[in-house]
Amino acid sequence: MRPETKTASDALAWLDAHVNRESLGVPAGASRRKTNPTLDRIAAIVELLGSPQLQYPVLHLTGTNGKTSVARMATALLVGTGLSTGAYTSPHLERVNERIGWNGVPIDDDALAAALDAVAAVEPFLPGPPSYFEILTAAAYEWFADIAVDGAVVEVGVGGTWDATNVADGSVAVVTNVSIDHVDYLGPTTADIAGEKAGIIKPGATLVLGETDPDLLPIFADRGAARVLRRDVDFGVRANEIAHGGRHLQLFTRAREYADVFLPLHGAHQADNAAVALAAVEAFLERPLDADVVADAFAAVRSPGRLEVVGHQPLVLLDGAHNVAGAHSLCVALADEFPAAPRTFVVGLLREKEPREMLEALGVNGASRLVCCRAPSPRSHDPSLVAAAARELGVDPDRVDVVDDVADAVRHGIDISSANDQVIVTGSLYVVGAARHALVHSRN
Repeated sequence: MRPETKTASDALAWLDAHVNRESLGVPAGASRRKTNPTLDRIAAIVELLGSPQLQYPVLHLTGTNGKTSVARMATALLVGTGLSTGAYTSPHLERVNERIGWNGVPIDDDALAAALDAVAAVEPFLPGPPSYFEILTAAAYEWFADIAVDGAVVEVGVGGTWDATNVADGSVAVVTNVSIDHVDYLGPTTADIAGEKAGIIKPGATLVLGETDPDLLPIFADRGAARVLRRDVDFGVRANEIAHGGRHLQLFTRAREYADVFLPLHGAHQADNAAVALAAVEAFLERPLDADVVADAFAAVRSPGRLEVVGHQPLVLLDGAHNVAGAHSLCVALADEFPAAPRTFVVGLLREKEPREMLEALGVNGASRLVCCRAPSPRSHDPSLVAAAARELGVDPDRVDVVDDVADAVRHGIDISSANDQVIVTGSLYVVGAARHALVHSRN
């Protein structure tokens, strides 16, 4: 039912009344791939709104990991060149406003309410009830048109082909990487997943391909892109060194070399994300960028919840690693950039993740303590099952605790750690968002 007023609380209540597949996921034993996914509802919404997604050029990006970081970097680069830039990312950590931004600033409550109300006005004419994500996607496209952005950076929710964002016609399509994740949605193999992600590539577009597996290249190259720019061939990283508070990089594209770039993010993998973002923005603008613009934009990038330090004594680090590849990247970053110290992992997982695989990838056998908590989502694993998986891996039961609530689990992890220890909160962006809210905003 359409909200009675345009206040933010009314609009968000209306939004929350719609099915949120991010929250509910796929029922156990089911597969979304067998449920006839469709773009009919989102296509009908944007048509009734006057096709706002076609009123500005779109940089459309997908990938298993790194999407939001690349989106933030690309947005910073575009804003640095003077373009009015919209950005749509997902999921949010704390507030839904985070998903929709203009020049790096989240949409305010009044503007969000107005955009949602525009979608609510056309809902009675749709072929079926829209989902939470479809509504937000349409609202973002509508708002970007209303404020007349020069371009928009749009991150796929899941996959590509059947993602609601795919009603846009991206002039540049970006694929950060491909690894196993969301198998109920995308399929069990990397080839299946690559095929779904390749669905955002429109004929005549430029493809910026961060995935380097040669076996997957034909899946992307056969989609009719006018140009294919490949990482380590047409763009990439010349140097990637640890620096205080981040990384010191040298990047290259077909157009030029970009030396002396400081990126204030942890993790060697962020260098690859930076190279992808830079190549994508060059392709979007069809020109190289000024070196000072690149340096200033990257130096200002922040990516909350991605190897983010939010406390000291003990060091408290949040990372939204939610699949095996992400867990491995987290472990590499911890080994490379943080001093060896006793570590307590605070972990909550969603039910589509296999606990033993995730815990093994996180290296919990080498941790001092493991605190298992419940992700604030109906899709959460029971933390006692995660704890049982740890014991099956050989973790001493005396080093495993179960604390259901995220905030309580993080506080417990801090309380059992000494000043020189480390507390790593990970396993799900839902867990990281709840932890960030408790840690960051409780002291503001």
